[in-house]
Amino acid sequence: MFTGIIEEIGQITEWRHVADAARVTVRGPIAVSDAKHGDSIAVSGVCLTVVDRGDDWFTADVMAQTLAMSTLADAAAGRRVNLERAAQVGDRLGGHIVQGHIDGTAELIEVRPGEQWRVLRFSLSPDTAPLVTDKGSIAVDGVSLTVSAVGRDWFEVSLIPETLSATTLGDRVVGDRVNIETDILARHVRRLQEFAAPAAETAASGAERKAS
Repeated sequence: MFTGIIEEIGQITEWRHVADAARVTVRGPIAVSDAKHGDSIAVSGVCLTVVDRGDDWFTADVMAQTLAMSTLADAAAGRRVNLERAAQVGDRLGGHIVQGHIDGTAELIEVRPGEQWRVLRFSLSPDTAPLVTDKGSIAVDGVSLTVSAVGRDWFEVSLIPETLSATTLGDRVVGDRVNIETDILARHVRRLQEFAAPAAETAASGAERKAS
């Protein structure tokens, strides 16, 4: 589990495809300062497991499902990534509950600069749109953010200078893709609704049969 508060910007130093998966090595001194084999580190919002590490780097395997769902499919050596170690019990929850299990990707479709902030508008797919709400939480490339505006097929976030400088979101330009993870509570509500609708239809059908 993560909080969406980025600890450092790391850099991919090696990217190697292995059959239908990949192996990535990332430089991140803070991320590996207390990391052990098997620990979880979020790489631009994607939860990866440490399989090897050195003084300032770690290596992780990326499975096919992750490649299909995230921007890691386009990764290459030299790319900067947001890094966060898994939260410890007793930590302050500065962001929100982030699992590192992303819902997919979104495209940056508009950037509106301000004197002290920057507004980014991203696209929303039909699958994820119902899970995003105004003033709700969303993780973009692993960064915990508050939705400042939302439409049927887009959402916006407003970034303060600290977020722009401390994460890779300050580098994003129109056309870039990012990983997004919606709020876990919204996911559960949608799942409950999927089961509630057939149950309601069954109950209604039973009532009609009794009435007839």
